[in-house]
Amino acid sequence: MIEQDKRKAIYLLHSEGMKTRDISRKLRVNRNTVRAIIKQRGVMPDERRADRIEIDQELLSRLYDECCGRIQRIHEKLTEEEKIEIGYSTLSRMIRQLGLGQDKSARCGRVPDEPGAEMQHDTSDYTIIIGGRRAHVIGSIIYFRYAKMRYLKFYRSFNRFSMKCFFHEALTFFGYSASTCIIDNTNLARLRGRGSNAIIVPEMEQFARQFGFSFVCHEIGHSNRKEWVSYYTSCGL
Repeated sequence: MIEQDKRKAIYLLHSEGMKTRDISRKLRVNRNTVRAIIKQRGVMPDERRADRIEIDQELLSRLYDECCGRIQRIHEKLTEEEKIEIGYSTLSRMIRQLGLGQDKSARCGRVPDEPGAEMQHDTSDYTIIIGGRRAHVIGSIIYFRYAKMRYLKFYRSFNRFSMKCFFHEALTFFGYSASTCIIDNTNLARLRGRGSNAIIVPEMEQFARQFGFSFVCHEIGHSNRKEWVSYYTSCGL
């Protein structure tokens, strides 16, 4: 299922005259899907998936304990005893969402949902057409979690000096800085280590302190800290 924001982006690009194949390539969406979204004018279709079934959490937790966590057996009991038809993959997803069988201490830490409390920076490589020629550029973006505030700029090359200039421009534009800036484990700001063990380059640490924030490297494999960046840069929002 394509997210609503991405649907709007597809329809907006189409309205501005971009061809279907170019939209498909830029946003990495199948051409047929792009055509369908354009016909729907970028609006999410008002229909529910056939396998979208609501199952009482207490029932699912009870069956999980009775079946010792065996999803196949849970699926059989739901079908035979509770008369609930549900896809195996859907059942597996629901069990994961409820956190059944997961070690609470091993799960990713929660991220504050206060708008503007945290910002994230990332870069992505792109090849675009400039003056009729293919050119390699780097998209640099800062966005604030849950606030939909973002600042995007493209560079021919991107180094530590460029990163500092970009932060200065972006934060001056916003007139605001979150206290924490999540970054990937890039050598532009990271001296050594990974994730929570990362040590920030003293030069960048001092730079961040001037704006009242600190750099924090996201944990390896923590996908919740790596969302939307490629999407925003690819569609130019």
